[in-house]
Formats: sequence, C-alpha cells, structure tokens
Amino acid sequence: MNENNQTKIVLGLIDKSKLAVLSTVTADDRSESAVIEISVHKNLELIFDTMPSFRKYKNLQSNQNVSVVIGWEPATVQYEGTAVELSGKEPEEYKQIHFQKFPKAVKFEKLGVRFFKIIPEWIRYTDVSKQPWEVFEIKFPVV
Repeated sequence: MNENNQTKIVLGLIDKSKLAVLSTVTADDRSESAVIEISVHKNLELIFDTMPSFRKYKNLQSNQNVSVVIGWEPATVQYEGTAVELSGKEPEEYKQIHFQKFPKAVKFEKLGVRFFKIIPEWIRYTDVSKQPWEVFEIKFPVV
C-alpha cells in the first residue's frame, strides 16, 4: 500500500473519531493522560483545545512531546508528535476545522481556551478485523 493510501486511511479514522487519549509528561518526568476532543488537518496534524488551568496545558509548557491513541476496535491509531500552541494568525484555519467538527466548542473561546496542533513524528495504524491484521507505520521527518 502506498503512502497516499495510508494517509487517507489514517485521516478517515481520525476524522470519524471524536475522542482520543493524550499523554503528556510532567516537569518531574511522570506521565499523565487525558481524554480530549480531536480534529485533524489534511496534513495529519491533530487539533485540540484546552484551558490554561488544566494539567495538560501546564505539562506542555515544559515538554511538548506527546503521544495519542485514537480509536478502539477494530482499528486504532497510535500517534507520537510535538504539541505546539497556536498563536498569531495561524489559529484561525485550525479553529475553523475544530469548530466544524465541534460547534459547541465555540462557547469556550471567550473563556480563554487555547488551541494546539500536534505535528506528527510517527503513526502506527492497526486494524484487527482483517486477517492478517492490517498494520502500517508512517514516519515523518523530525522538525
């Protein structure tokens, strides 16, 4: 299977998934996980929002490395990357993608919600409903 087809498969799974588990690292190197709402940019960057008072936001201030698990059965995506807080004019495109999927999230914008994109570094897709299992990896250049 070529990389373009792999990207389409991963985009499809992420796009139909509303929730994912995001794992971050604390300042003292402990892991913490949280369920987040996710949307996806066509370049496979994940989009999520959070409040500055939440643990994940504080963790991302000291360590931007994250991992995410998307989907459950029969297909899952394991995703590792770097979370970057959106600033300047960049957030508008990402907010529109996120608000299209989660229109009720607009109300949190006036409460100070912050938006992040996760730049992918490694993705593994697994579909256990196929025999043999369909498993592939997509690797990205580390920026």
